[in-house]
Amino acid sequence: MMSPIRPLVCFILILTGLAWFGLSASADSAAKSSRFWVFVGTYTGGKSKGIYRCAFDANTGKLGAAELVAETANPSFVALDPKQRFLYAVGELDKFEGKRSGCVTAFAIDRASGALKQLNQKPSRGAAACHLVVDKAGKHVLVANYSGGNATVLAIEDDGRLGEETAFVQHIGKGEDPARQEAPHAHSINLDAKNRHAFVADLGLDKVLIYRFDAATGKLEKNDPPAVRVAAKSGPRHFAFHPNGRYAYVINEMANTVTAMKYDADKGTLTPIQTMTTLPEGYDKPTWTAEVQVHPSGKFLYGSNRGHNSIAVFTIDEKTGQLTASGRQAAGIKTPRNFGIDPTGKFLLVANQDGDSILVFRIDPKTGALKPTGEKAEVGKPVCVKFMSRE
Repeated sequence: MMSPIRPLVCFILILTGLAWFGLSASADSAAKSSRFWVFVGTYTGGKSKGIYRCAFDANTGKLGAAELVAETANPSFVALDPKQRFLYAVGELDKFEGKRSGCVTAFAIDRASGALKQLNQKPSRGAAACHLVVDKAGKHVLVANYSGGNATVLAIEDDGRLGEETAFVQHIGKGEDPARQEAPHAHSINLDAKNRHAFVADLGLDKVLIYRFDAATGKLEKNDPPAVRVAAKSGPRHFAFHPNGRYAYVINEMANTVTAMKYDADKGTLTPIQTMTTLPEGYDKPTWTAEVQVHPSGKFLYGSNRGHNSIAVFTIDEKTGQLTASGRQAAGIKTPRNFGIDPTGKFLLVANQDGDSILVFRIDPKTGALKPTGEKAEVGKPVCVKFMSRE
């Protein structure tokens, strides 16, 4: 005879399964969202007053008009917390509150409208704060200061406000180019997938400095070894990981190259394996790279050329991490700064700095090639774009 408890257990298991399915379906739906807000960081003055946002539909590639959502000075780079409740922006300034420093500003996001509400500001402890990232736990903001040649970590409070400084590291030295590398110039800061190591690309030192990151305390400590060096006069600027976590790529502003590296996640070490030019053969006019990103599929890498005014396209050998150049796209592009690949992987949006616009390109899923869509949003001096799901 069947125990009366068994039907009850089965019923509970069914309900639990349905609940799990609902949560899983919800998460899957969010991952496959096609409606986004695109937040745009800018250099202010002229046509720009701060941070803008556009509506973007990844099904059609349609980009809405840009609307001002926060008036703030030189919010050149912005970042979202993992739950997409808060946005953090650098203030790329020489002075803040009377001291030689940039700043970081915290905003609360209204998901329905994309509106921003300023929460507070903190000094970045170095002039010309130019890049930042929120750690995977959403507890700290890590900031790179270009003119200061240093990096700072700020705590994030439960309400999204910026808290106390938890770490500060000053880079020391110079590179071989007296005009551009007279001192350290921290140009970007990134974290690995395990939230254990931070990487600062320093243009002035021709190094990517590596730090152990304590996610609980926000502390930074030098890794062993403490850096990886690129070729002299390269000027490493931005940095990106491959989705598989085994490879990383640094784009070098002065040399107009991309250096591929193997990554040991346990040791936090980088080993260069290849360097490729972002330019066509024989090109000798002034130009500087800016952004580097890997496609979500792991098949393609993109880098921006300012001066040559193009996006360089590479295919990636996922077994070795090595790159093969596969072309460039230049249609309508004028000083491409940062760019963003939408989370679905279908489109690439270019911050067209001297074109005062955001341009939309469709990504060929087989080759990675970029095709102009004609979609465009007018924004003064855009520097970066970040996507946030509206669903």
